[in-house]
Amino acid sequence: MLTELRISNFAVIDHLSLEFTDGFQVLTGETGAGKSILVDAIALLVGGRASADQIRSDADEAVLEASFSLPPNGPLTDSLREQGLLTPQETDLIIRRILSRTGRNRTYVNGNLTPLNLVQVLAGTLIDIHGQHEQQSLLSAQAQCDALDAFGHLKDLRRAYLAAYEQWQARQRDLEEAVRTVSERNEREEFLRFQYRELEEADLRPGEEEGLIAERSRLSHAQRLGQLAEETYELVYGADASALSHLGAVHDRLRELGTIDPSAGEWMELCEGATVQLRELAQRCRIYRDGLDHDPARLARLEERLDHLLRLKKKYGGSEASMLARMQELKREIEALDSSEAHLTELRELVSREYACVEALATQLSAGRVKAAAKMDARVQEELIGLRMDRTRLNITVISGKGDEALGPTGRDRVEYLFSANQGEPLLPLARVVSGGELSRVMLAMKTVLAETDRVPVLIFDEVDAGIGGAVAAVMGRRLRALGRYHQVFCITHLPQIASQAGTHFAIEKSVAKKRTVTHARKLDRVGREEEIARMLGGLAITKAVRQTAAEMIGEAERER
Repeated sequence: MLTELRISNFAVIDHLSLEFTDGFQVLTGETGAGKSILVDAIALLVGGRASADQIRSDADEAVLEASFSLPPNGPLTDSLREQGLLTPQETDLIIRRILSRTGRNRTYVNGNLTPLNLVQVLAGTLIDIHGQHEQQSLLSAQAQCDALDAFGHLKDLRRAYLAAYEQWQARQRDLEEAVRTVSERNEREEFLRFQYRELEEADLRPGEEEGLIAERSRLSHAQRLGQLAEETYELVYGADASALSHLGAVHDRLRELGTIDPSAGEWMELCEGATVQLRELAQRCRIYRDGLDHDPARLARLEERLDHLLRLKKKYGGSEASMLARMQELKREIEALDSSEAHLTELRELVSREYACVEALATQLSAGRVKAAAKMDARVQEELIGLRMDRTRLNITVISGKGDEALGPTGRDRVEYLFSANQGEPLLPLARVVSGGELSRVMLAMKTVLAETDRVPVLIFDEVDAGIGGAVAAVMGRRLRALGRYHQVFCITHLPQIASQAGTHFAIEKSVAKKRTVTHARKLDRVGREEEIARMLGGLAITKAVRQTAAEMIGEAERER
């Protein structure tokens, strides 16, 4: 329930702090005192649209804050914990919204900066605000369907249907995509196969290009390479004054040196090692010289192959690795196209099975709604009779569409509330024919019938008593008090018959301080309640008899509790 409301610098409110209890509570006051401003503040706290005009003229910011006490366990509490807005031990929810003239409005949930859209999601499960001709509450087709499903305990079946429906829709999209793929298949496949054949026939091998470039370089410079190898061979081995011949002389001198000085004997090993290496070098130069290819035809083939690889690189990614990767990618795409027909057949069968499941659940929903509509008709009619609307008729109709085109997120049904205010008048859609006073009573009758199934903890009725009075107002007050057994109910009213039924009564008053209009709120005690209800009964002339009547109205309500 809503336990506390604090408002600063909002409209004509300077600073206001109110604490609330459970049950039925009323807010009364003169017209223009600011009662509806409190409702506006609560609506903003649960995600309503804000405007800088709502900030008090001498302030830069308006601050709105509400504290809610939640049950330890329940759908709303569990949802808040899943979203990280409540710890496992917390049961208090504090929403704080700051409106700024700069437009940088901020919303906090339990001290955490929270996106406004998340708070708006919470709104429907936390507070239900009803005003005269509240379109989104009772007159919208969606709300009417929701109310019927709640009354018929069909929410679990509807959730199961929605899950199946969304799965079917997703599979339908997969099927449509697959159909598009197959329709483009021939042209696409021909293009892919051409590219794959081109790469496959190129017989690409990792590292081939590098080897071809090296071979081309050897063939292009074969004469010079042969000359260099020959000259190196002669310098090392072939010439009379070769390095090896000089190394032989070095060897002879080191041998004599070693006989004289044994410490130089190890130098001989170095000389012998150098001799072996130079002979190896000479042999390699000779083999290299003899193996050089002077084949111009081979060079031409190399140039042609490298030119072909260059053209393929430009076309398929710029590198040897990218060509090989593209070839594998093309292979996978072609295999996917080859299997698309089989996949299409599988998808069609899957869509058919899922449609059958959706159809079966939709049929169950329709049957449940028809059954619930008959019972709800009777229950609401009973409440309307109690609210002095015994000549009115309310008929809840369930119109089921045919075929898969009629299926939607809530089933195949269109739920419509038909209403006739007078005997002999035809039934017409509620939104078209109901008056303000009639709508107030229809809404209250609906809320009374749905009280045990409606899980929204806080209900706010903003002057829903328009167009009624007398005995009807007294009955409406009793219904609101009864509704307070299941919800925390707030009602802004001008009728003493309704105000007298409340368990808690707040008076909203307006005064002028320092040439500024300011709205205040007082929680009334028994004497204050009698005085306020007497004001509502007698206007400016509050006589002793009027006060006595006010006291009797309060006393009678207390005895009925």
